[in-house]
Amino acid sequence: MNHTFWRRFCRNKAALLGLAVLAAVAVLALFGPWLAGNDPWEMAQQPFLHPLQQPGFALGTDTMGRDILSGVIHGARISLLIGLVSTVVSLAIGVTLGALSGYFGGWVDAALMRFTELFQAVPSFALALVLVAIFEPSIASIVTAIAVVSWPPVARLVRSEFLTLRQRDFVAAARLAGESTPRIILTQILPNATSPIVVMASLMVATAILLESSLSFMGLGDPNHMSWGYMVGQARTVLRQAWWMAVFPGTAIVLTVLALNMVGEGLNDALNTRLGGRGR
Repeated sequence: MNHTFWRRFCRNKAALLGLAVLAAVAVLALFGPWLAGNDPWEMAQQPFLHPLQQPGFALGTDTMGRDILSGVIHGARISLLIGLVSTVVSLAIGVTLGALSGYFGGWVDAALMRFTELFQAVPSFALALVLVAIFEPSIASIVTAIAVVSWPPVARLVRSEFLTLRQRDFVAAARLAGESTPRIILTQILPNATSPIVVMASLMVATAILLESSLSFMGLGDPNHMSWGYMVGQARTVLRQAWWMAVFPGTAIVLTVLALNMVGEGLNDALNTRLGGRGR
């Protein structure tokens, strides 16, 4: 099964390219402090240095003389951290509510879906903006805000999968064998619903990175940690004078989000057995 999955995934060249980009970003996130030559918050040279104008400052400096390259490297860690953690929290909430709703049905389903629709009635970015503004901007508050606005689609997806799978013969056999409800949900139904969840998770990481960047751009990022969105936000008043301040962190955001979407498409092709392993 693993061999078949990997063979199908490798047939999607765009997915392999996305995986390579994500691997490079992960290396920057893990080894950032050792790869960056300067502290991203300290003035390392004169302000507004153009890229490659001075040795050791390949991407130039910002309005305060801070090294842009160091900021991009350190920003990778924050973007990936927030993207991954918020996605895990969203999955935990969405999978739990979706599984309960789809398995039990009836009034449980109705109540949980009305609760889900309550969150979907409010625009995601507006709700995240309000939540972070209410609490002190920090990594914890940003992760919480992104998780709160991201779980409803997961719940609906898991619910639809459970509504279908709970009617299958293997679930009926598990009930006849006397297995408990939690055991049936966790060991019988959920493993058979993981494929669409995995694909959605990869796309959710990309959405979370965009949300964090947007919040940081608005000045609601963690003030103690450098992020790509913060760097773009700081550059908005000097775009004509110092284009590189926004271009390089903005390019990092675009490449990472695009890579995650390409990997998600590759996962969808590899996990979808109905495609018959066809490549692109």
